[in-house]
Amino acid sequence: MRLRHSVTLLLLMIMILLDFTNSDVWTLPPPSRVSMESVDMRHVLRWHPLQTPCDTAVRYSVQFQGEFELTVLNGSWVDASECQQTPHTHCDLTFDLGSDSDYNLHVQAQCGSQLSPWTALSPPFNRRDTVLMAPEMVVTAMGNALQVSFEKLPLTAVVRVTMWKRGNEQQTAVYTMLAEQKMLHFNTLQEGAVYCVKAQTVLHTQLHSSNTDTQCVSITGPDAPWKSLTAVTVTVIFMAGLLFAVFWFIVHCRPDACRTYFQKEPLVRSLKPDWDIQMPMSPEEVELCEQIHVVQRVDSQT
Repeated sequence: MRLRHSVTLLLLMIMILLDFTNSDVWTLPPPSRVSMESVDMRHVLRWHPLQTPCDTAVRYSVQFQGEFELTVLNGSWVDASECQQTPHTHCDLTFDLGSDSDYNLHVQAQCGSQLSPWTALSPPFNRRDTVLMAPEMVVTAMGNALQVSFEKLPLTAVVRVTMWKRGNEQQTAVYTMLAEQKMLHFNTLQEGAVYCVKAQTVLHTQLHSSNTDTQCVSITGPDAPWKSLTAVTVTVIFMAGLLFAVFWFIVHCRPDACRTYFQKEPLVRSLKPDWDIQMPMSPEEVELCEQIHVVQRVDSQT
């Protein structure tokens, strides 16, 4: 009986000591308002910064736990590699949450050597709950073909493209393409017709985005080879005729005839000088002149 009482007291003391130790370790309040923002399969965990004063910058660490960690790794937690000791209050987990299972997530704050308790995301997150936005679509007509291109498509998604000819909306054609493809071509369309296109993003056949705005383009038809050849021929003939006319004019234009076509405009009276400018010269600068008499030499024999 006395032994049982001693064991009970010992266990009670151990529990009190552990409680005291835990209360001494968790000296920081936990991060608050942990939430997940998932749009187009891009998953970002967010939380509010600590309001407790800290002499150094507050750092945060994030861990996750999926079905594999629960069943195979005996319930262990995995560090998010890009979100360890980070000063930011968000963490991009797009490449960490790689399956369609439920994920447990939690975040911890640290100020110097002080740690906060972990704050868990509630409820667990599944990437199938992501919000899909309408894709960014560009429709371009190229001769008798149509090109539909997309930007920033979510991973593992499928794009469903619907096309129809204006005036025949009841007969639509639906095409699907993988997100990695990003471009779809429609060839041999009717020349002169107007085709309309809209698209939406689909994920696992259950989740889909809203449709894009309908875009319509006119098919002009292929450019015939004779059109290009005719345009080049006309351009060459025109340039040759222009050069010949300029050369002929330069050769056959006489000075009197050129003056007739290109007359020099007289200056305006206000621009003509009405004074005579004379530069005074000093006596030293005046040229000295002296009359010289030339005598013809006469030969002595003559």
